[in-house]
Amino acid sequence: MSRQQAPRGTRCGTPATRPPTEPLTDLYRALDRRTAVTITYRDTDGTETVRTIEIADIRTTKSGRIEIRAMCRLRSEARGFGLHRIVSYTLHRCGYVLEPAEATTPAGRVIIVRTPAQLIARELGRDYLPIRPLVRGQTDLAA
Repeated sequence: MSRQQAPRGTRCGTPATRPPTEPLTDLYRALDRRTAVTITYRDTDGTETVRTIEIADIRTTKSGRIEIRAMCRLRSEARGFGLHRIVSYTLHRCGYVLEPAEATTPAGRVIIVRTPAQLIARELGRDYLPIRPLVRGQTDLAA
């Protein structure tokens, strides 16, 4: 007796029918191809919403969770979606239609990247920002 497999891109969290890396692979493919993805997303309170997103970045948080940064067509703004909260997804062939949000500093100023060195500095700064402001004379952070 053969086991029936779920159609590609329908469920995100069914280990019996999908390898654990397949949803992430599909989402990276959508990012590379710049195609929209419709997700069913479960909030922290358990409410499920259906959203069509345009993926801008896929990151790993400090806690080890995978976060999808995307433009949400419902809200027309940049949002973050935890991969563990995506219940199901559908990959589309249609391309992006929203303008991506501009990168800004914590003060709200737009970050302008003109050289490869500035791009590298921006990416490193994003990944290694301190959790709290550093104060001169504070010795508990010393190695």
